Amino acid sequence: MTVQQVIHELKKTGKYLMEYGLAWGNAGNISARIDDQSYVITASGTFLGELADDDFVVCSLHEEAAGAGPKKPSKETPMHRAIYESRPEIQAVLHASPFYSTLAACSSLEIPADWFVETMYYLERIERVPYRHPGSRELGEAVREKAKRANILLLENHGVLVYDVSIREARMALQTLEMACSMLITAKQANVPIRSLPPQVVEDFLANAGYKPRRSWHT
Repeated sequence: MTVQQVIHELKKTGKYLMEYGLAWGNAGNISARIDDQSYVITASGTFLGELADDDFVVCSLHEEAAGAGPKKPSKETPMHRAIYESRPEIQAVLHASPFYSTLAACSSLEIPADWFVETMYYLERIERVPYRHPGSRELGEAVREKAKRANILLLENHGVLVYDVSIREARMALQTLEMACSMLITAKQANVPIRSLPPQVVEDFLANAGYKPRRSWHT
């Protein structure tokens, strides 16, 4: 896609996240790869629900000083850059703080990947990233360390980072994560036991169901 096409899709995504309770206020930032040299990310302090064309900054993957132009890129650029550098197939990165997912990130809850079709695929691997200050080089490096192990990272006491092979898939993964966390917490409150699928059923689904191509993990 061209830069303008990428920006158009990210604008729709920001609005989507707000409409479906996956983002709030000016918390969160989203980006998408343009090519193997650069990516587009929301500017610092933007409101995801009302993004304009000039609320984005083009950043290089090969320069420490990211971005150029009148607006500064999101301070969370180190996280996004770490993902794109570590995972060449990744096309979009969403950082947000949905209520239930963030609650899980601020706790020791284990997120289920064996409840239903979408959790089996989108939540197959989740990793936790210990707290580092938002926007710091340390957080970027902590994300880089976990980037190849999962497509969903719980940023402890911060929020979540979701990345996938397209903007649409990343959006679906984020919504699936929030739904699973909501179900998990609601079930615990109501003392409703939820049956998990057996490991062999999950493996058979991922290998043979043809729901989506199975992910190729780097580790």
